[in-house]
Parts: sequence; structure tokens; C-alpha cells
Amino acid sequence: MESVFEIVAEPNRRAILSLLVSSQQSVGEIERQLRMPQPAVSKHLRVLREAGFVESTVDAQRRLYRLRPQPFHEIDTWLAQFRQFWEAHVDALERHLERMGDRVARTPRPRAQTRPPAGKSGEIAAPKKRKTK
Repeated sequence: MESVFEIVAEPNRRAILSLLVSSQQSVGEIERQLRMPQPAVSKHLRVLREAGFVESTVDAQRRLYRLRPQPFHEIDTWLAQFRQFWEAHVDALERHLERMGDRVARTPRPRAQTRPPAGKSGEIAAPKKRKTK
């Protein structure tokens, strides 16, 4: 049996899981949204169902698929170590930016330069030409 990581590594399965995040979907709805042939959708849904990622219910003549949270816990547990790593780095970056902001706030700002004289219609006057010998 494949690991949860091998199962979600397949792009079509990830696309199916992404669709199911917002609501339960039928095979036909998944097929239309992903523009995949029905046999391919069914094959991926079977793999996802056997791995516990999705479950199905029957609604009249259609089978509706929805996510199950349990397999995502394993992924979340594995990702936790990386979240801690990045949170520490993001916190350090935030502190650095705050220090930089404090320095900028204490640094005197240069005075604004005055604009060159305007022409008759309010445009900026063109620079004068130098005489050449």
C-alpha cells in the first residue's frame, strides 16, 4: 500500500482533493471541473477511498465523495516540524524589520527639492542650451 505522501504526490489526486475541500462532489462534477475522463476520475477516487482520504455516500443515482480528515493528520504532523522552522525565521525577520523601521524613523529625512521654474502653461521649463563655439 502506498503512503499518504505517495498518494497525494499524484497531481490529479491533489486536484480532486482540492475540489472536495469546498464541498462534496459527484464523479460527474469532478470529471467536468477537471476535464478528466470518467474512468480516470473513478480510478483516482478508488485510490483515495482505499487510503481513507475520501468516503462516498449514495444520493439517488449518484455517488457523492467528501474528504475524511484522518489521513491529513499524518501529513499535518509531518509538516509541523517545518512550520516551527519557518515560524522562527519569520519571527526573526519581523524583529529585524521592526529594528530597521526604528532606525528609519530616527534618521532625519532629506529636505524636499524645489521644482524648476514653470513655463507659461505650467509645464516644467526645459533646460537652457549651451552655446557652442
